[in-house]
Amino acid sequence: MPELPEVEVTKLGIEPRVAGLIITDVRIFDGRLRWPVPIDLKDILKNQTCKSIGRRGKYLLFELTHGYLIIHLGMTGTLRVLPSSDPLKIHDRVTLEFGKLSLRLHDPRKFGAVLWHPKSKGPIEQFTLLQKLGVEPFSPEFSGELGSEILYQASRKRSVAVKQFLLAGQAVVGVGNIYCSESLFEAGIHPAKAAGKLTRPQCSRLAKAVRLILKKAIDAGGSSLKDFVNSDGDPGHFMVQTKVYDRKGLPCKVCKTPINQIVQGQRSTYFCPQCQKR
Repeated sequence: MPELPEVEVTKLGIEPRVAGLIITDVRIFDGRLRWPVPIDLKDILKNQTCKSIGRRGKYLLFELTHGYLIIHLGMTGTLRVLPSSDPLKIHDRVTLEFGKLSLRLHDPRKFGAVLWHPKSKGPIEQFTLLQKLGVEPFSPEFSGELGSEILYQASRKRSVAVKQFLLAGQAVVGVGNIYCSESLFEAGIHPAKAAGKLTRPQCSRLAKAVRLILKKAIDAGGSSLKDFVNSDGDPGHFMVQTKVYDRKGLPCKVCKTPINQIVQGQRSTYFCPQCQKR
């Protein structure tokens, strides 16, 4: 599932190619996504200029002349910029046409989303799906010890495991399953430790680890397990850098202890029992 690094990589690849261009056409081949694609999307978007592309959590925010187009990649979605003359693929769901360029949402499982928020309804921050998201990990609000304090305060009296606390995204967004395991290893915290028992020093290490791991993942082009490719069709390479994720039974790269695997909330978690003592 594309997480924050993969969505950021997608944004970085798309924005230089379509920002400033005018949408000349919108084609909906199958609008039955997680939420139905607005049937009048073509009428809404045609002739609007794409001013910029932002990101909030895992949502891509296309700022247009009269509002925001919001795209979520779901479980298996990808966005690619291709020549409009390139043939369509079987799971292409929606395309935005920019003259001779085509921005195509390819989504085999149809868990993605294409939504519209007009400026007449207020700032994009007021969009329902964005209101409850935690702070952005690279924002000033999460920098330095501010991030540590956010994690510390949000985790108080929480009995849920710290892995699940991070995955929920209500304190800080974007720490998906792979990045949870890697961040907790970097911070030396056992994934089953109750969030409410985190100390301030642990929260400080964890906040730094989250920023470090997510930056490494973005620099590596994200993680490709099955479906993810960037806007040019290239896979991400972060998986070759992981220290614990998907390394069950292999020696820890720090202490040589075999990496363990457990299941938390139906998701696999990997950790070193020596470096991450409970």
